[in-house]
Amino acid sequence: MAVTDEAIEKIKSMIVSGALRPGDRLPKESELAADLGLSRNSLREAVRALSLIRILDVRQGDGTYVTSLDPQVLLEALSFVVDFHRDDTVLEFFAVRRILEPAATAMAALRISEQQLDALSAQLDRLGTSPSVEELVACDLEFHRGIVQTSGNSVLCSLLDGLSGPTTRARVWRGLTQEDAVSRTLHEHRAILAALRDRDADAARSWATVHIASVEQWLRSSL
Repeated sequence: MAVTDEAIEKIKSMIVSGALRPGDRLPKESELAADLGLSRNSLREAVRALSLIRILDVRQGDGTYVTSLDPQVLLEALSFVVDFHRDDTVLEFFAVRRILEPAATAMAALRISEQQLDALSAQLDRLGTSPSVEELVACDLEFHRGIVQTSGNSVLCSLLDGLSGPTTRARVWRGLTQEDAVSRTLHEHRAILAALRDRDADAARSWATVHIASVEQWLRSSL
């Protein structure tokens, strides 16, 4: 094992065991290196790597702290990884969305408040019946994010937020090239919202599946 990897594992073990807890400040570099049997150089590299994936927070002039370790913080690293996707993997991102987002939408049907439903409805009303493709895609992202946030599962919300980026260009492309893409998307949004208002988890799941699958199917036939 490379010395930096060994250092990462040792710090990870301290966090997993509870020796270091969320929000704790790490001991001074010299002390921690001695305690872990590491060189200060390898410890420094490990801290740098763990700060990149939001496990540690290096505060200049103050010290190094364990982050909150909340899923939303840790999964921010997913967005970094997702940015390196290739165009030929976009269908795989859609496939993951098709698995996760309908489940989140079904969960939201049982938890979403009337106020949140009204906000989603107002969002669709503001969009109107003839939005530009760019306006529609922006609304689509916010519409689904608003629903998923009410699912009550922060891990699911963070995962889907990170996965939405790679599918954006495909959605714009569909809107520009498929004749009925805009009207179909508007109809599906209204159907999802109606299922949420009815507290019908099965219908909400079904419409969310149809909504994602229709884009996925179009993209598969276009590649």
